[in-house]
Order: sequence, then C-alpha cells, then structure tokens
Amino acid sequence: MEIPHIPVLYNETLEAFNKVNEGYIIDCTTGYAGHSFGLISQNENIQLICNDQDDEALLFSKKRLEEFSTRVIFNKGNFEHVLETFRGFNIRGILADIGVSSLQLDKNERGFGFDGDTLDMRMDQMQSLDASVVVNTYSQNELERVFKEYGEVREYKKVASLIVNNRPFSSSKELADFLSKKMYKGKIHPATLPFQGIRIEVNDELGVLERLFDSIEEMKPSNCIVAIISFHSLEDRIVKNYFKKWTKSCICPPDVFRCTCGNNHSLGKIITKKPIIPTKEEIKQNPRSRSSKLRIFKFD
Repeated sequence: MEIPHIPVLYNETLEAFNKVNEGYIIDCTTGYAGHSFGLISQNENIQLICNDQDDEALLFSKKRLEEFSTRVIFNKGNFEHVLETFRGFNIRGILADIGVSSLQLDKNERGFGFDGDTLDMRMDQMQSLDASVVVNTYSQNELERVFKEYGEVREYKKVASLIVNNRPFSSSKELADFLSKKMYKGKIHPATLPFQGIRIEVNDELGVLERLFDSIEEMKPSNCIVAIISFHSLEDRIVKNYFKKWTKSCICPPDVFRCTCGNNHSLGKIITKKPIIPTKEEIKQNPRSRSSKLRIFKFD
C-alpha cells in the first residue's frame, strides 16, 4: 500500500524504544502508523496500543498493521485519556508525536493548510469548535489572546484587528491569501503563526498535552520510556518542564530551612539532556521535520 507520510525522527524514535522487550508501547498519535510500524517490527515481544482521534487515520493504520493484528489494540480518542483507558496494562513505552499529521495538512477539506477549502482545523471532526468559529465569531480581545499566547505573533493586535474588520472568511485559503497581502512577508508565510494560534485554540493542544503528562505522572509507570516529539517552543517548554519536575528528589518549598519531604521523590531520569533534532539529510528529504524536537525520559 502507498504510504503518504514520512514519520519525523524515525530512526531516533526507534532507538529510544529498542530495549523495550515486553509489555505495551502506546503510540498516542498513531496517524499513518509510521512510527508504530517501525516499533512493532523492531520489538518482536511487545504489543502496541495505537491511539488517534481521527477515524481516517485509524482506518489506514488498521490496514497497514494488519500482519501484526494479534499484537495491536486500536483506540479512538484524544490522547489525554489514553492512559486512563488502559489503566492496569503493563505500559513500558509511551510515544506522542504531537504535530499536525500530513494526513490533516495535505487534505484541503480539513482546512489546516494555506490552500484549505474550509476553515476547519479540527483534529477530531466530531467536536463543535472549529476554525470558522474562532475566526468569524471571537471578539478582538479573544483573537489577540489566541495570536499572542498560542501563535506567538509579534503583531497580534494588528492581525486580530484586520480579521475582525474584514470577516467573515469562508476558507483557510481566503484567510491565508488575505494575511499574505496585508502582513509583512519575512522568512515564513505571514499566515504561519496566526494559523498555529487558531489550530491550538481549536484543539486545545497545550491543555491536552499537559493533561497527558498529568495522567502519566499519576500512573508513574515503572521502567517505562516516554518519548515526545514536539514542533514549536510552547509544546517543547511543557515537555521540558514536566521532565525536569519528574527528576526532582526534594519537593519541599524553596524557602524551607531543612528538607522534610524525605528527598526521595525522583521518578526517573532525563535521557536527552538536549532535544534530539533532525539531521540536515532528514530536513532535505522531509522539510516538515525541520522544527521537530524529541525529548526522552525513563521512569525507574
């Protein structure tokens, strides 16, 4: 079957899990099963939980992983709930590639890209909030918040004002073309960061990521590898901060004179002191990988 997607940091991800030889690995964001196929081929004794909130992705992955069907469980849902769903399973690995998949970017009807036929951007097509609601109904103050906090747009006030005074917009293409005409053209398309902000708002991406980490922290899966691939600084900061928090042995308030917590609260160790980034060769082969970062943590 034709595989319409190149998984980022593929070899580096497989290496992160190459010593896992029992139990389950959860692929929180299965997509086209690029990483999943490699993991289940490499680790002959493990089983896989393939999670995604996109029906199309799951249907494709079921076909792609058909030869491994006795070792794979498929689950539809947002990855913030996946550990709760499989509580009690022997989880030895957790992988989350939290970028927008090519499945979504390449389909104009999903409205993620600059040529989108719709203003949608929903990863789960069953939810009600979509990009059209954000762009066409949010107040100027709400749009400023979205562009400042989630898009990291320098001229967030100007972008919000332009949209409010020229809406409604019916498609991502219409909005991207409009911003391209009205905003300064630097190294990246003027719509790149505003689109990032809208997409994060629509899918609550940062909140979902934090809740995934909270559920991992609550479970404290023993002898488990956690590998997270992020694509922008907001996500990477969350990953870095949680990993740092999990290594802390003393959790007393910083102003106490003497440790009273027992100084034994470390959950494991950070495997990657610095994030793993793609090679020049990978970026050349797959330009979408250029901003990806892989961080790895191992629970004791």
